[in-house]
Amino acid sequence: MIDGDQRKAAILAALQQATKPISATSFAKKFGVSRQIVVGDVALLRASGATIIATARGYLLERESEKLISKLAVQHTPEQTEEELRTIIEQGGEVIDVVVEHPLYGELVGGLHLATVQDVATFIKEADSSGVTLLSELTAGIHLHTIAYESLEVLTKIKQALSEKGILYEENRHA
Repeated sequence: MIDGDQRKAAILAALQQATKPISATSFAKKFGVSRQIVVGDVALLRASGATIIATARGYLLERESEKLISKLAVQHTPEQTEEELRTIIEQGGEVIDVVVEHPLYGELVGGLHLATVQDVATFIKEADSSGVTLLSELTAGIHLHTIAYESLEVLTKIKQALSEKGILYEENRHA
């Protein structure tokens, strides 16, 4: 068994090579330790400056992107979550996170990092099977998504598609 410093170095090295999230459970199996030990290792790596992102599917290393980034205000029911996320992806966007305004804690951010329709399907399946409450349910469905996209034309297509579905939060619709 390797020691903690070697394990943290190996976690970081694996994340630098990864193109998809790696779960704490898979790291735990690889190193013969508990999932909680891996979670602690990742916390220590973050505290030392590593830009590790935790998603519902595992850990990713944050990378610089050439893509444009914007926030979109949306509102929908929990049943429309898959439709909303698929719409963004199918129009050429990537869903980086979800942001809600909590009355006690202020801004709460949940990392999503959904880039494909399969990512959305996996996220929805995990949400359904875990029985957890979506962050958007804390705010009557109103929330923000940080999205990445290649061009302003793609952003326009995303907004238009969400608007047509009644999901884009627009002043004139909610006044």
